[in-house]
Amino acid sequence: MTSNFDYHGRFSVAPMLDWTTRHCRYFHRQFSKHALLYTEMITTGAIIHAKYDHLLYSPDEHPLALQLGGSNPEQLRLCAEKAQQRGYAEINLNVGCPSDRVQNGFFGACLMAKAGLVAECVAAMQSAVKIPVTVKTRVGIDDLDSYDFLCDFVQKIERAGCRELIVHARKAWLSGLSPKENREIPPLDYERVYQLKRDFPALFISINGGIKTIADMQQHLQFVDGVMVGREAYQNPSLLGYVDQALFDPQSAVVTPHQAVEAMLPYIENELAAGTHLNHISRHMVGAFQGCKGAKQWRRYLSENAHKPNAGTEVIQTALSFVD
Repeated sequence: MTSNFDYHGRFSVAPMLDWTTRHCRYFHRQFSKHALLYTEMITTGAIIHAKYDHLLYSPDEHPLALQLGGSNPEQLRLCAEKAQQRGYAEINLNVGCPSDRVQNGFFGACLMAKAGLVAECVAAMQSAVKIPVTVKTRVGIDDLDSYDFLCDFVQKIERAGCRELIVHARKAWLSGLSPKENREIPPLDYERVYQLKRDFPALFISINGGIKTIADMQQHLQFVDGVMVGREAYQNPSLLGYVDQALFDPQSAVVTPHQAVEAMLPYIENELAAGTHLNHISRHMVGAFQGCKGAKQWRRYLSENAHKPNAGTEVIQTALSFVD
């Protein structure tokens, strides 16, 4: 597979901390060959200083984007160069996460109040790489939530070279709400994102937030260029099995959870041989059969057995036998 798709970003799975690991992404790729997948947010400091290779991935995950957390233009430029060398299809800057930990590192949603700095970051990265540099943001933060504020922010980063924007259709409260509450309490404002596309027609704009069904996706794609789905794709990955047929190629076959799980077995064997524990992979697969007969038994068997010493693919195969 290559990462050079003409419909880059038409459908993507959101970057989710602790969830969209390389094992999760490999599983999601079994459902859809066209979905753009994102890494977890990785900080510039982790990439530059950590001994662990945070950019490791399987070529089979393509098309794959790296989401970066940071606000130092030079550090971001260096990380963007490393990512391009490693074959990533896109660099995405996190300007949407409202967690205290992220704010303390001076990145994420708090950067919406620093449009000039975000523009510098985008310009520094885009000057160093040929792959797209994109921004994932909110529609506003705290009391900075007018449409004029959003337009000013977008205008500045567009001038800096940003051509693709992912907008979570909720504003974020930087204090008083947890990250989970920030995904649920501020109301969704899809129309504001649609208006943004009308006012910035040259920008490739994807919408994120509260999208749960193929019908939702098709509705949004009448007004914007792409849709990004987060927790629904993780907790109910069988949804991804319909994406290629519905959004890309009507001739594509729907991929069933059974097929996706069985396709994972060779990968799991290789990872186990390399020292990976089974539950580090299987924890991303527990939602595969949501709504199917036997799903509860599947989840229970994996949770009770995948963590055991020397657990292997036989655990997956036994759990699979419970599902209709």
